[in-house]
Amino acid sequence: MSSSASHPLRIVAVHGVGYHERRATTDQVRSKQSPLWAQYLANGLQLPTDRFDLDFAYYAALLNTGPTAQGADDAEELGDRLAKQLMAVWLEELGAPKPVAQGALTLPLRYAASWVAERFSLDGRLTQLFIRLFFREVAMYLRADDDPARLAAREQVAARIAQHRPRIVIAHSLGTVVTYEALHAHPELHVELLLTLGSPLALPDAVFDRLIPRPTGPSAPLGARPPGVARWVNIADPGDPVAIPPRLARAFSGIALDLTDSIHTTFGFHHAKNYLSCAATSATLGPYLGA
Repeated sequence: MSSSASHPLRIVAVHGVGYHERRATTDQVRSKQSPLWAQYLANGLQLPTDRFDLDFAYYAALLNTGPTAQGADDAEELGDRLAKQLMAVWLEELGAPKPVAQGALTLPLRYAASWVAERFSLDGRLTQLFIRLFFREVAMYLRADDDPARLAAREQVAARIAQHRPRIVIAHSLGTVVTYEALHAHPELHVELLLTLGSPLALPDAVFDRLIPRPTGPSAPLGARPPGVARWVNIADPGDPVAIPPRLARAFSGIALDLTDSIHTTFGFHHAKNYLSCAATSATLGPYLGA
């Protein structure tokens, strides 16, 4: 698995939520993010960035093609019904008290943010903004099996992998869901390592049960390593409320390592740059670099 310094490690990186830039083209975003992600990896490994040949799969624009939904710019609320449903399932998985009165779909965003912020010792305002952004984009992707935006995002990721021909695919957050589906849809794509970071793939009733292909099994449903992936490693910060339930390998077969690493002590628990530069990521990538 070693690679000489004269041959940079070919990687395709797949982003999570919060990367949509309305006034930028896909190529502009890719040109901006590719060197940043390479730098985060280089920082963790204490290597020069030229050890990486990193391409960036940008799909966020494909999930944001229509007009802004009513209430979408209101940081005090989630206007989308599916987004609120997914948020309610997530809160239940985290162990939040069930809402009294009219049910989960009436649950105010500010209540959810307040509970999560207190539970994980986070800044309440930042937590509210993150929850709103995360569940809006997750709902955009998971709305329907055959939703054009979902298919387009999946195909965009597959196209970057096919063109760049990486040894490694690194996916973060919602990007782990898009990448999982893209690699299953294209078994002809072969990668030596799939590295998932801060993944919500196992979240029951919200993400797990909506995956394509659907998880199956004789006793309990299980997802599976995509057929073209030689090795799958998952990393999650134990304080990352997005990467729940913990231990992805409980819900998916074929995961070689299911690692935990404290990547940041404050709200950076889910940031891509902290995952990319953490010790577990460096240890996972080291053998592919001859390091």
